[in-house]
Amino acid sequence: MNYRHAFHAGGFADVIKHIVLVRMLTYLQEKPAAFRVIDTHAGAGRYDLTGDEAKRSGEWLTGIARVMAARFSEAAQPLIGPYLDIIRAFNPPGELKAYPGSPLIARALLRPQDRLTACEIEKSAHRQLIDALRRDTQARIVDLDGWTALPAFVPPNERRGLVLIDPSFEQKDEFETLADGFTEAYAKWPTGSYLIWYPVKSRRMTDELARHVAAVTAESRPAGKCLRLEFSAAPQQAGGPLTSTGLLMVNPPWTLAGELKTILPELEKPLGQGGAARFRLETPKP
Repeated sequence: MNYRHAFHAGGFADVIKHIVLVRMLTYLQEKPAAFRVIDTHAGAGRYDLTGDEAKRSGEWLTGIARVMAARFSEAAQPLIGPYLDIIRAFNPPGELKAYPGSPLIARALLRPQDRLTACEIEKSAHRQLIDALRRDTQARIVDLDGWTALPAFVPPNERRGLVLIDPSFEQKDEFETLADGFTEAYAKWPTGSYLIWYPVKSRRMTDELARHVAAVTAESRPAGKCLRLEFSAAPQQAGGPLTSTGLLMVNPPWTLAGELKTILPELEKPLGQGGAARFRLETPKP
């Protein structure tokens, strides 16, 4: 486990992923029935932007720092605002010193009847996550491999909710593992919502994953829906740092595609590196 998200916390990929996460959870709040969030690779929960890792990479400076300073249109502000409000809640007024990871962002959107299951096996990250959510009766932290937990924890008792699948992609077969894990989980819970993150470095591997997820959802009865988003802060250079991020949204809110068409164009300038960023939003084909 050599991956350290502290180097990447608050970078452009986090911003895109977490804006979508907030939009999906906000939609779940619209019905009074309880929902559960299952985070299969939860991480440490909170990241120090003044720490050595964040200073060395500086990714947050071209990510969340720029978005916090940006001005958005009257149409986009209400859609991005809830995400930015969560970030502000973890920081002193007018400052940016910490960035919450996905489990703390999800926790901020839970109502009293909702629950969070966060899985993390890396020892240091697990300890930090426990500290971040200590004595929180709505959050359960599990010392279990995310790929084992994924099919084991669905469907949840609430029958409504979202599964966030956000592995580190350190292993060469991580794309295949993700495809298999999603297939097994979706077979058990085809009515759940899933948010799958992936790095865009190999076009072949990302396209294969998108086709697989689209095929699995299309074959269910009733057929599920799938949305694909890729956002590039700059052209990807061979052997260089990640500059393109991808998301697959399974059974997304019916409003999400329209919301993203409003949000994403306004993120192209602040998140662009050496020029405006680019995005693609589509319904993937099996």
